[in-house]
Amino acid sequence: MEALVSVRGEAGWRGRRVFLTGDTGFKGSWLALWLAELGAEITGYALPAPTQPSLFEEARVGELIRHIDGDIRDLAALEAAMAEAQPELVLHLAAQPLVRLSYSEPVETFATNVMGTAHLLDAVRRTPSVRAVICVTSDKCYENREWVWPYRENDPMGGHDPYSASKGASELVVSAYRRSYFSDPSGPLIASVRAGNVIGGADWALDRLIPDIVRALAAGQRPLIRSPGSVRPWQHVMEALGGYIVIAERLLAGDASVATGWNFGPADDDTRPVGWIVERMLERWGLPVDAWDKPEGPQPHEATLLKLDCSKARNELGWRPAMNLPQALDAIVDWHRSVDGGEDARAATLRQIAAYREVADRTRAWAI
Repeated sequence: MEALVSVRGEAGWRGRRVFLTGDTGFKGSWLALWLAELGAEITGYALPAPTQPSLFEEARVGELIRHIDGDIRDLAALEAAMAEAQPELVLHLAAQPLVRLSYSEPVETFATNVMGTAHLLDAVRRTPSVRAVICVTSDKCYENREWVWPYRENDPMGGHDPYSASKGASELVVSAYRRSYFSDPSGPLIASVRAGNVIGGADWALDRLIPDIVRALAAGQRPLIRSPGSVRPWQHVMEALGGYIVIAERLLAGDASVATGWNFGPADDDTRPVGWIVERMLERWGLPVDAWDKPEGPQPHEATLLKLDCSKARNELGWRPAMNLPQALDAIVDWHRSVDGGEDARAATLRQIAAYREVADRTRAWAI
């Protein structure tokens, strides 16, 4: 089967037909801009942008791709859109992505994250052009035992809150479809990817740490921080997307060995407490590191300790992070200050993608 060049080049992506769900979201918009820059022909399928502002609108992503307003809970509409697009690669990012919202909207969360994944894979079954599928879930798909060891791809799925449980269930859906319908290596190859806590410029989601900090600082307010002691695997959005692209290339090249689950997370010393992130963001904004407050009253349960073991991606793909956490935080502040200062949002995003690709190339972070 035809092999692709690596993410460091564009020839292997030029003209590739890609179906991207969730293109209006934070990660989806970054990925759409990256793949469009590589020359892919992208059909996006998603609900309208979930925030105002949004990177999708600020960077005019819709000018670079063919976008379809659609809901992954609508199987007939999803099947029709995919049949029309005839993609080679399907990237499934559409989701209800917020832990706290899942407490107030559990049915919507399960319908979107679990049945939405089933709908996506069922549409793939009826679209002969598809050669590769990547389903994006979450680091929170694992049954969190609050232990110090990082979670590996073969650890049990689970979840305390509706969001985490829905992501664990989504992984079970992917596994069932892979074994029941896509076990033939000549058919579509399906991988699932589980990233750490993804951060980056242009994220305006509610109840998410970095956007909450940026909003408060831009308004001249003290950020409210719920769980300063919670430990998470923080990574810039480009790190996760680079991993997805590596997997996509291997799947499209017919490598059935990567049609499985993958963790993409930061180096061990970049798994940091929330309080550490808050202090570094305040410092980069030129403020005292204690210029934040804790909200009063009880808060919904969230995992305290979560780490990812990414040795599988490192050993079998040659993938490793190209940025450390301080560099990721610098990139976030740079993006917002540059755009607030007048730089075009699309230009700022593509500038950071180009810089990241150069670093990854120079350091051989994607030695495939």
